[in-house]
Amino acid sequence: MYLYIVMFMISCGGSDGDDNNGGGDPPPPSPPGNVTLTAPANGKVCETGTSTSATKSNVDFSWQASTNTSSYDLQVTNLNTTAVVNKTGLTTISTTVELDKGQPYIWKVTSKNTSSTQTGVSSSWKFYLAGEGIKNYAPFPADLKSPSSGSTISRSSDGKVTFTWEGSDPDQDDELKYTLYVDKTDGKQSPSTELTNISSKTADVSLDGSSTYYWRVKTSDGSNSSFSIIYSFKTE
Repeated sequence: MYLYIVMFMISCGGSDGDDNNGGGDPPPPSPPGNVTLTAPANGKVCETGTSTSATKSNVDFSWQASTNTSSYDLQVTNLNTTAVVNKTGLTTISTTVELDKGQPYIWKVTSKNTSSTQTGVSSSWKFYLAGEGIKNYAPFPADLKSPSSGSTISRSSDGKVTFTWEGSDPDQDDELKYTLYVDKTDGKQSPSTELTNISSKTADVSLDGSSTYYWRVKTSDGSNSSFSIIYSFKTE
């Protein structure tokens, strides 16, 4: 009887050891946080940078450090030409980029962690890099909202599609007017009179079904103007 009890106790002890060594799966790595941008300021009218030639300036970019981050990727896009400058694998929270003068830009920063496939993305900020002798800056190119590029849109019961966009201007006192271009060719055909120089940032337009359309928006402040990129979409 005594031997039986000892064997039972040993067996129980072995079972407890197996349970303690199980441990479970390690927790997943924490994704990097979203970056908070600091400079150039959002909507800055006249970012001067440091002139490097008659046509170019160095611009200093900076942001706050984000949590759980190993490196940062900076993307700067010329809103007129859509040319993109990328600086990747940055381990500091500031860097310098040489850019063309007299152009509007939009920038953002992506945070990365070597232990995670997830990334963090900052908001996007716009600024205008000063040019020689510019007194009045052209508006920022409109930000097209809907229909989004590559989408398929259902028309309303009367065959219309609603277009929406956002516009802004470095010169705060300027009144903006918009012209909506919509066509089946390239988004550059002559717009209709009712869609020319309107104050609204939305418009309902009658379109054909089962067709591909192209659209863009011209923004004018009375002295200067800018064009958005061109989006394409399909109607059902």
